[in-house]
Amino acid sequence: MRFKNPFSALLKGQRRWRKLVKDTFPLIGLADQPKATPKARKRAAPSRTALVEVHGFGSNPGRLRMLEFVPPLRREPPSLVVVLHGCLQTAVQYDKGSGWSRMAREKGFVLLYPEQTKQNNQNLCFNWFRPSSVARDRGELMSIRQMIEHAARRHNIPHSRIFLQGLSAGGAMAGALLATYPDLFAAGQIVGGLPYGAARDAMSALHVMKSGARRSAQEWGNLVRAVREGGDTNRPAISIWHGRLDSVVTVANAEATLAQWLDVYGLDPSGGLALPVKDGRAMVWKDERGRVLVDYRIIDTLDHGLPVPFRRGAAGGQPYMLEGANSAPKQFYDTFVRPV
Repeated sequence: MRFKNPFSALLKGQRRWRKLVKDTFPLIGLADQPKATPKARKRAAPSRTALVEVHGFGSNPGRLRMLEFVPPLRREPPSLVVVLHGCLQTAVQYDKGSGWSRMAREKGFVLLYPEQTKQNNQNLCFNWFRPSSVARDRGELMSIRQMIEHAARRHNIPHSRIFLQGLSAGGAMAGALLATYPDLFAAGQIVGGLPYGAARDAMSALHVMKSGARRSAQEWGNLVRAVREGGDTNRPAISIWHGRLDSVVTVANAEATLAQWLDVYGLDPSGGLALPVKDGRAMVWKDERGRVLVDYRIIDTLDHGLPVPFRRGAAGGQPYMLEGANSAPKQFYDTFVRPV
């Protein structure tokens, strides 16, 4: 059964809306994408990738694909990094641009990529705004949980060594996973994403991406508390990255995400420790043991995308991979994944 793109179905016939959204929100699946010509398809060579598709990981109610990379030499302790791509991206494209599999090969950890399909969303966005996709043990959220548990069993990885990163729509989906299954992760990074519960349908998704949503910190926190199990016993570390110049997902969403998790963890907003950075704002909040619990970084010159190291060909020509002095994957590994 094929599902139509919910945005396209909602805005069908409204040409003025489509033009506005095409100009303003190219990532969320509203703008028609140019089709490759027969000549271009004929010339396209099959892409080489380190990722391997895994089948039979569960009932897969969200109808997603599972791809993984297992390094030739695995190091102790066994670790798993789960990566959620953004709109208009595949797992292979994201991996090529981000360098995650290169890092996994070097550091010896397992890598898992859930991948969206065009049957679910024409522009390959995870459906973070659809309640049925982010409800506990349903839809896309359940498919990703099944992938994680399948990989953890096969590779003998404890939940204390499972980490999560997501960009844009993948960042919003990462927030939903961290909110709903806090016992499943040690830490998660949300890049250019949105707070959990920010939207309930297509139209509210458009609004919150452009303008944010006005809620108190407690109201944001209540959205997470409503779906959590385990109370305060499970507290995965949260890393929030956003560009101040983000033209697709306004930086107000990063501020709301910060407010949400500070409230959930009972942390004083004024109690953060400022880190010395030259290109923006960086703050961390630590728990009673001195462990970083919330990491918040706003990069002044960054638009919408994943910050990756500036070196020739680092981003691999992939969409929404932004080369510069920062690297969200490297910082996430160094701060949270690297064995102590």
